[in-house]
Amino acid sequence: MAATSLNVSLPQDLREYIEVLIKEQGYSTASEYLRELIRNDQRRRAIEKLEALALEGLASGKLIEATPEYWRKKHRDFARRYKLNAR
Repeated sequence: MAATSLNVSLPQDLREYIEVLIKEQGYSTASEYLRELIRNDQRRRAIEKLEALALEGLASGKLIEATPEYWRKKHRDFARRYKLNAR
């Protein structure tokens, strides 16, 4: 993946904070630390979205018990619909 630059202006106290973290936590650069922060935020937001969708699904209708037989039937129905080898 090609890298691009992003210039960020920080107050001196935040810059010093990042410099301390770089030394304490073994980051090689401020960029490496900031990339990790952004990736962690992406993961957190994805989890929040999944949790919201799960809650929406739970609130969307009658609950059913998802037994092994339920999943076997779902697999067979899917296989028939898409002409796959059904078990």
